[in-house]
Amino acid sequence: MKIVLSRIDDRFIHGQVLTRWIKVNEADRIIIVSDEVAADEMRKTLILSVAPSNVKASAVSISKMEKAFHSPRYQDTTAMLLFENPSDIVSLIEAGVPIKTVNVGGMRFANDRKQITKSVSVTEEDISAFEKLNELGVKLELRQLPSDTSEDFIQLLRNEIK
Repeated sequence: MKIVLSRIDDRFIHGQVLTRWIKVNEADRIIIVSDEVAADEMRKTLILSVAPSNVKASAVSISKMEKAFHSPRYQDTTAMLLFENPSDIVSLIEAGVPIKTVNVGGMRFANDRKQITKSVSVTEEDISAFEKLNELGVKLELRQLPSDTSEDFIQLLRNEIK
């Protein structure tokens, strides 16, 4: 499997993904990688219902994604991976899936979160996971749209949590 984009966006499949990211990062498949979404049939159905008809979409657990990545059945598949949080990416990398760059798109604000940018708010667990990704050599870029200038997310994060 060739991963053409790994993106954190807790809205998963929405306008920016459908009109911009999928065109720039041509993929056969959009894969939501989340144990929570994979286990919740109603949420999974709602999220996948908005996928474009010309691209296969699925929601899988972290362990199922790891197996699919290493399966000869999917060796010619190009995939866009969408995540809800950075902890799931850490788990997938630790399971043996090589992810070198992560696009940080959107993480909604809530009372237990610190706002880092207008579109990204994080918990203490998220901060630890982003630091772990950085330690693993993963490039973390903040970019809402492919046409936006890529910003170093780990630097933005560190500046905001001082």
